[in-house]
Amino acid sequence: MGMADDFKEIERARDLLRDAIESLKEGFALYDDDRRLVMFNQRYAEMNRGVSDLLEPGLDWEILMRETARRGIYADAIGNEEQWVSARLANGIEFIQDYELTETDGRTYLVSVHPTRLGGFVVTREDITERKQAEVEERDGDLLIRKVLDASSAVVTMARIGDGQILYRTPAALQMFGPSKFAREHYVNPDERADFVTLLLADGRVDDFKLDLLGANGNIFPATISSQLIDYKGEEVIVTSIIDLTIQKEADALIRQVLEAYPAAINMTNAETGEILFATPDIKALFGPTRSSKSYYADPTERQLYLEDLRKAGSLKDRRMEFVDANGRKFWVADSSRLIEFNGEEVIVSNIRDLTDDLAIEEELSRQREMLFQNEKMSALGELLAGVAHELNNPLSVVVGHSLMLKEEITDPDLTVRIEKISKSAERCAKIIKTFLAMARQQPSKIEPVDVVGVIETAADVVGYGSKSGNISIRQNLPSDLQPIAADADQITQVIINLIINAEQAMTSSGRGDLIELSADAKPEAGVVEVTVKDNGPGIPKSIRARIFEPFFTTKEVGEGTGIGLAFCHRVILSHGGQIRFEQTENSGACFRITLPIAHGPRSEVDEPVEPILTTENLKALVVDDEVEVGELNAEILRKEGFEVDVVSSGEEAINRLRTEKYDIFLSDLNMPGVDGRKIYDALVTHSPNMLKRTAYVTGDTMGQSSQELLGESGLPYLEKPVSPSELRILVGKLLADQKEASDG
Repeated sequence: MGMADDFKEIERARDLLRDAIESLKEGFALYDDDRRLVMFNQRYAEMNRGVSDLLEPGLDWEILMRETARRGIYADAIGNEEQWVSARLANGIEFIQDYELTETDGRTYLVSVHPTRLGGFVVTREDITERKQAEVEERDGDLLIRKVLDASSAVVTMARIGDGQILYRTPAALQMFGPSKFAREHYVNPDERADFVTLLLADGRVDDFKLDLLGANGNIFPATISSQLIDYKGEEVIVTSIIDLTIQKEADALIRQVLEAYPAAINMTNAETGEILFATPDIKALFGPTRSSKSYYADPTERQLYLEDLRKAGSLKDRRMEFVDANGRKFWVADSSRLIEFNGEEVIVSNIRDLTDDLAIEEELSRQREMLFQNEKMSALGELLAGVAHELNNPLSVVVGHSLMLKEEITDPDLTVRIEKISKSAERCAKIIKTFLAMARQQPSKIEPVDVVGVIETAADVVGYGSKSGNISIRQNLPSDLQPIAADADQITQVIINLIINAEQAMTSSGRGDLIELSADAKPEAGVVEVTVKDNGPGIPKSIRARIFEPFFTTKEVGEGTGIGLAFCHRVILSHGGQIRFEQTENSGACFRITLPIAHGPRSEVDEPVEPILTTENLKALVVDDEVEVGELNAEILRKEGFEVDVVSSGEEAINRLRTEKYDIFLSDLNMPGVDGRKIYDALVTHSPNMLKRTAYVTGDTMGQSSQELLGESGLPYLEKPVSPSELRILVGKLLADQKEASDG
């Protein structure tokens, strides 16, 4: 039993040895003192796959070497197998540590031979193919990186972290710093390197660390360095890239110099705090020596809204905001901004444009547009008024003419008074219609030096005569030495009448106010006289003040107002080269101020009427008018002056009469159906040119384009309906005087 147990124990020991050998990561083989294979593990067979079929216990070492050479397993044995085997056998078996063998299949093994005490030896093999490839790749990579860095213009150094010894530098670094041995020699201030290394050890890398460095020639220059800690061959080193900021600083200085010289308000501020990082002189002149852009804003909450919008969009163009300048003046600006990152912070770069002048121009343009708008509406109103006036002219001519003729003929005092009232009212209607026509033509009908005091007094008298309310008084504050104005007296009188009536109606309807003040004052420095119509009534609501001069705009009930009164005033005053504006008084009431140009030269005397030329000779006249009553009225006036008058109602009949009979005076209407004033004129030019100097027009249509063209082309005298007897006598007298003067000459 004892011997059996010993065998079992020996067998168990062998199993343990085999198991231990199989568990090795290296290939293992044991040879005896006769150089014969005793045992090997599977890894050894795998690493000798070229001769694995021969691996059996008892295999002779020499046979293994010769078969290995014959099969071409090792590249250096191919072609000289015998010498290769002899060299191996001649050396015998001795201690070999980590001998590298490379097979023809490219795999590399690290082989070690260890002699045993009993004369045998142990062979171990380790597959280091991947390690060798990694070493090659690392070596090739290091070589490639070195070649790239050596060929680049980048300034890069690699130095030990402890003593700062430089292990590698690019040619650009050698040129910048010279052949220095330690990186610490590059620093002007040792404390800066200590701070830099402290940051590097804490974070493992540092980016854009700004400091001053010392160059190869001893020159100090600004730079930024970025470094990282890496492991290099088991040692921690610092790889640093350096950027020379000299050119950048010079460029920055140039940019700053250009910006400071550029006449624009450019600002650079911290987005969060509002701190001003850079400001051009225009900004400093505008806002003074302030440190924060938050002081710019008239409304402090506006900046937060502005910043929110800027962050959403990234940039803003011409955003309007109200600012406060160094003197406390509030003004509007257009701010164009962009949000950028500068030194790791949000920064606003903005251009500020003062809109004071622009807004003034916009306001003026708006005023001009409003004036143009008013002019267009007034033109439309003028056309309407011209049509109305044309329709009224003919019947009004009859009223005016007959009333004036009755006034001349009647001697009964009572009838004379009545006729005078009719005559004055009719003449007033005639003046109003002519004023409408003058307004429609967009020019005053007759500009001459006018006594403004007399005009205001006349307007007050007219309104006072027809006033329906005895509770409202009109107070006049008029200096006696006012210079005359250049105006049409009738039109300015009508303007003041309109303003007084408007004030009276407003006070009567509201039950508020009892006084209208009329005043005038000279403004010699401006070359104008200012007329003021002011009341203590309810005033004009703010919501409609901008529309009061619009044609047809009225707040009165239907039938109580047309909305043309103030529009008429506006047009007349503008046509005189003046201005009319509304002012709300402090407490209540309305105030209208009118400025009119002062007349140059002495007041012109009223022209003496030209007396008709009365003669015992039989003078003959032809009157054509499609309104029979108007034609008969004009004929009656002429008959009273001794004329023999023919009256016709069509242009065709008038041409026929002119061809067959001789006339001293020819009065023609313009706008007639069929043969009108143009055709009559063409007929005169062609067949009776001698009649042209005896012809005049009496018309109610001077607004039509064809009428204006004809009056301008012919140059013949004309009267606008309604026509008074005196006006007609003067016209005819002038025609006869011109004929006499021509015949005498």
